[in-house]
Amino acid sequence: MTVIVLTNCPPGLRGFLTRWLLEIAAGVFIGNPSARIRDILWDEVRQYTGQGRALLAHTTNNEQGFTFRTHEHAWRPIEHEGATLIRRPNPNSPAQQNSSSDTPHPGWSRAAKRRRFGRP
Repeated sequence: MTVIVLTNCPPGLRGFLTRWLLEIAAGVFIGNPSARIRDILWDEVRQYTGQGRALLAHTTNNEQGFTFRTHEHAWRPIEHEGATLIRRPNPNSPAQQNSSSDTPHPGWSRAAKRRRFGRP
């Protein structure tokens, strides 16, 4: 089983995928192509997504029973002890905060300051 999810992609790409997969919802395609066809489709998707993003999930012979690939997603697959997990961006991490939110607002409790800024 193969699932491809497209977000904000050109309509021509969606039409291209309907040659081999069934579109069950807007931008969600499922089917059972061979591994060779699946890889060719994924290469085409990556080439023609434009400003959009794409996700491919397919069955495989591992402990989870599936694997997935992403293209232009903020969420990234990572390998952890033999299992593939998704790493989501943390909006509260110091690398992703702007400088105006580095100081707590007046009236914040100590617990809220610790939770938000990691300091007493």
